[in-house]
Amino acid sequence: MSASLGRRALAEAVGAAALVAVVVGSGIQATELSQDTGVRLLANSLATVFGLGTLVVLLGPVSGAHFNPVVTLAAWCTGRRTGEGLGGRDVAAYVPAQIAGAIAGAVLADAMFGKPLVHWSRHDRSAGHLLLGEVVATAGLVLLVFGLARVGRDRFAPVAVASYIGAAYWFTSSTSFANPAVTIGRAFTDTFAGIAPGSVAPFIAAQAGGTVLGLTLVAALFGRPAPAQPVTPSVHGEPGLAAPTLP
Repeated sequence: MSASLGRRALAEAVGAAALVAVVVGSGIQATELSQDTGVRLLANSLATVFGLGTLVVLLGPVSGAHFNPVVTLAAWCTGRRTGEGLGGRDVAAYVPAQIAGAIAGAVLADAMFGKPLVHWSRHDRSAGHLLLGEVVATAGLVLLVFGLARVGRDRFAPVAVASYIGAAYWFTSSTSFANPAVTIGRAFTDTFAGIAPGSVAPFIAAQAGGTVLGLTLVAALFGRPAPAQPVTPSVHGEPGLAAPTLP
C-alpha cells in the first residue's frame, strides 16, 4: 500500500466509525418507524449492506478497508508465512483505530437521533446459541475475504462482503456482528443494535474462535500460501529470478 501508516490508520478509524454509525443509526430509525421486529431487522440489514459496500469501495484503496480486528489479525497471521501483507506495526495502528472509530460511530449515531451520547446497552446477548451464531458468522467472513484473495477475485470483495453480511444478519442467530470493534462500539448505545457490556467478552471470544475456524477452512479448501522466495542478484548486480526452493 502506498499510503502512509498514519493515513491508513485514519482510514480504518473513519471506516469503522461510519460503519457503526450506519448500523446504530439505521437501527434507531427503524425502531422509530416500525414496531415490527422483522421490519426493523430488514431496514437495519439493508442499510448495513449498502453502507459497508460503499465504504469498502471508497477506503479499500487506502487501507484495505478492514474496519475489523478479525480481518487485520488474520491478514497479519497469513502474511507471516508469505512475507507479505501487514506487519506488527500495522496491526498495532489498525486495531486501536478500528475500536476508537467504532465507539465514535455509536456516539455519533446517538447524537444524530437525540439519544444520550453514552448509554450502556441492556441488550443481553450471552446465550450459547448466539455465540455459536457468532462463530459461524465470523468463520464465513474470514473464509470469504481470504478465499477471494487466494483465487485472485478480491476485486469482488465490496459486493461479496456486503452481501454476505446482509445474508448473515438473517441466517445467524446473533445477526452477525463478526467484528470485535463493532461489538465494543455497540455496547455504548442502548438501542436496537446494542449489546450489553457483559456480553461483549463472550462475543469477542466467539469471534476469535470463528477466525481460527475460518483460516483453517481457507487452508483446507485452497491450500497454504507458498512462502515468499528471496530474490537473488544477477551476475550484473541487478535483481534476478527468485531462488528456487530446494527439495
